[in-house]
Amino acid sequence: MDNIYQHIAMVGAGGKMGMRISANLEGSSSRIYYCENAPAAQEKMREAGREVSDIEQVIEQCDLVILAVPDIVLGKVSEQLVPRMKAGATVLTLDPAAAYANLLHQRDEIHYAVAHPCHPSVFLERRSDEEWADAFGGSAATQSVAAAFEQGSDAERASLETVICQMYGPVDKVHWMTVTQLAYLEPTLVETVACMVGTFMKEALDETVERTGVAREAAEAMLYGHIQIALAVAFRSTNPFSDACMIAIDYGRENILKDDWKKIFEQEELDKVIARMLKIDQVRRDPQIS
Repeated sequence: MDNIYQHIAMVGAGGKMGMRISANLEGSSSRIYYCENAPAAQEKMREAGREVSDIEQVIEQCDLVILAVPDIVLGKVSEQLVPRMKAGATVLTLDPAAAYANLLHQRDEIHYAVAHPCHPSVFLERRSDEEWADAFGGSAATQSVAAAFEQGSDAERASLETVICQMYGPVDKVHWMTVTQLAYLEPTLVETVACMVGTFMKEALDETVERTGVAREAAEAMLYGHIQIALAVAFRSTNPFSDACMIAIDYGRENILKDDWKKIFEQEELDKVIARMLKIDQVRRDPQIS
């Protein structure tokens, strides 16, 4: 199937994510316009051998506009660009928060999509030094992508999937879902829960070293090995936890978790965390977003 996105604008091409994605799109068959306003970021792009384009000059001919800019400015940026896009074009954001909160400028003739990398799995079988070094994904280690595209045709979705796989490659699968479902994955599942647990474990490590006087290297060795075991047993059932370990797990749940912790999956709580992330008073829930 032919790629219908022949002209693509990368807005924010000089930022951290923009630079990663731009590097992957260099081999695309589409015409890529790398757009960036910040002078320092423009210089980074030139050092990487990329020509800086003016979004104002290319916006009207682009079939796909990728907004690789911070969530808190997505609304303002979309207000500037969406009215000038050609009818039938697609806006692609990299996080679901702004789309879920209905902050993007709306126009009937424009399609809206979100695509966020899952990052390489902790269970990924890595075979090279390059794969081991690629913790983030997008260069050597394979990852999946979670994406939402609720208005376009099957042909547009297929073409968009091709672009997404180039952006975040190597990619094994693109998981399609609604914007709301994607918002429950990030932030609720992976940031509110997983990233919080990660930072909590670091705090527990620091507290262990400070309170007991055990060498940090020894504490790290014990923790890092048991992180792998805990994940393998909990998610892959490689071996059962011992009876004594189960007692310690229950003690930890009683003393660390709140009984009502699952309320974070209620939509009102999702609204709260996204509003806080976007630094807005409240989410403007779009009745068309499911």
